[in-house]
Amino acid sequence: MYTSQVAPNLGVDQVDDLARDAARFNVQAGVTGVLLFDGVRFLQYIEGPEDGVSVVYARIITATSHFDLREIAQGPVVRRFCPYWAMRWLPTDQSEIDFISLGDWSGFRCGNTDGTPTGVDRLTGILLPEISSGSPSR
Repeated sequence: MYTSQVAPNLGVDQVDDLARDAARFNVQAGVTGVLLFDGVRFLQYIEGPEDGVSVVYARIITATSHFDLREIAQGPVVRRFCPYWAMRWLPTDQSEIDFISLGDWSGFRCGNTDGTPTGVDRLTGILLPEISSGSPSR
């Protein structure tokens, strides 16, 4: 998972194109995930086999659609959180990206022993309405 700054003049239509292109590529790599976009920043979470994630992440690092990439977490997950989305993008606001990225991402676990939400809890809390609604992918 990472955050990055959106390249200047990148609009919603271009984000649609990026997500469609990423989805096609990710299918081949066996990777799924979600891209949150607040108009200024991206937050992207990807999951899948280690070799597939590595190939996709290498492509992400060299993309010209963003800059100032900041990795938040990496490592194995217990289960996929976006198993049916080769890549889905969701419009969001700055506060949601801040809320998710500032969570505890150590170990990609759900629920801290002290009851505070982890980064995974925060992400899935934002995604759950989208997953439950069956709304079409962007």
